[in-house]
Amino acid sequence: MPERAPMTLFSMTTRAMSAQMVRMNAATSNLANAGSVSSTEEGAYRPIRTVFAVELDRASGLAGVTSSGLVRAETAANKRHDPSHPLADADGNVFEAPVDESAEMIEIMESARQYQNLVQALQTAKQLMLETLRSQ
Repeated sequence: MPERAPMTLFSMTTRAMSAQMVRMNAATSNLANAGSVSSTEEGAYRPIRTVFAVELDRASGLAGVTSSGLVRAETAANKRHDPSHPLADADGNVFEAPVDESAEMIEIMESARQYQNLVQALQTAKQLMLETLRSQ
């Protein structure tokens, strides 16, 4: 296995920005599927969540965050009696995706804010490096 270069502020921030994008995409996917229905409980959309992992670089001592994947929530689908719906089962029920639209909007806003904070950190680091080079 080839040895990786030590983690820098730039690589750490880039990974964190990527993780926030995965988080935002998961929340937007959940929001897009809010209200979707299925004829079976098993077929109903389940919200997805990003799994974050800490990545420690022993060479530099820096720790960062990455996205290690996505998981489906184990939330039960919402059963609704609607016999006139084309997807209704024999008992007249449809199963709606258990998506909390307000919670998903908050998730989107939080991930966007974290992303903005990371961009600002990169800009500050860049500015400090440029000032250091100019002063020499």
